[in-house]
Amino acid sequence: MTYDAFLVPLKQFDLAKDRLRKDSSLDVSKLAEELARGVLQSCGTRKVLVLSESPEITSFAMKLGIEVFESHSSGLNEAVSNAYAALGSRYEQLHVVHGDLKNPEGLSEFSPPTPITIVSDHHGSGTNVLSLPTGLDFHFHYGVGSRVLHEQEAQRLGIQFSTILASPWGYDVDEPSDLK
Repeated sequence: MTYDAFLVPLKQFDLAKDRLRKDSSLDVSKLAEELARGVLQSCGTRKVLVLSESPEITSFAMKLGIEVFESHSSGLNEAVSNAYAALGSRYEQLHVVHGDLKNPEGLSEFSPPTPITIVSDHHGSGTNVLSLPTGLDFHFHYGVGSRVLHEQEAQRLGIQFSTILASPWGYDVDEPSDLK
């Protein structure tokens, strides 16, 4: 069994970033691909898997030499839950990292300080990076207020956790103002 791996869920680029699509001057599909590529490359030589929902994303990841975990789930929480359960026999720790980080540099050096580590978004409410040991009955709660919900999950399980509120990885790109 390998100690750890990064799991990067990616949505099909032409469907990603709905809130950014309101700005007609942006090539949102291209931006989503560039952000994803930056995250994947920032993981360096560490093991990375892309959680894919589409043939386009599978092809993108395979061209980069990245293993793909295909998902046919209805949403992010279900997809991550299924991947987490399936990958538990291969890895002791998974780091779930969103593919839209504005400043992903340094991911290859990531060493979580506690068994469960949550890197919040810059608003303090979301979860941009979630590191946790495999084999837990952990319920993922991505969406509004996910940081607190993931903290509550760690508490429910009685697992030591920490939350990082100030990190370059706290900046994801969801709104046009996030590009500044």
